[in-house]
Amino acid sequence: MKPAEINLKWDALQQRIADEFDNEKPDIKVMLFLIGVQELGQGPRKFSKRQKEELMHIANCKLFSMMGFYELEGLDQDGWPHWKLVKTVPNYTLLEQEFMIKSLIITYFEELENN
Repeated sequence: MKPAEINLKWDALQQRIADEFDNEKPDIKVMLFLIGVQELGQGPRKFSKRQKEELMHIANCKLFSMMGFYELEGLDQDGWPHWKLVKTVPNYTLLEQEFMIKSLIITYFEELENN
């Protein structure tokens, strides 16, 4: 996707999530948190600060697995997914990182809707 297309789809996705949760437009961190909760598969509940960080890590691994950088190893005894790095993520500029993450988040939600 081109940056202009990413920005349009990102704005639309943010608005949809904001409407769904009756809240303000979520930033990238909130989107990662939502993906982490979805991937954990244990439903919404209270999470500690550390668990929130782990959920965002799960989301990043899930998103980058879509590009072949991570692979799911399995679940621990508490049902939390663990990922392994299978190929090194290239060093991207901050702008490239932002567009890549937004693009992956858009794709994630599109695939979620279609399943």
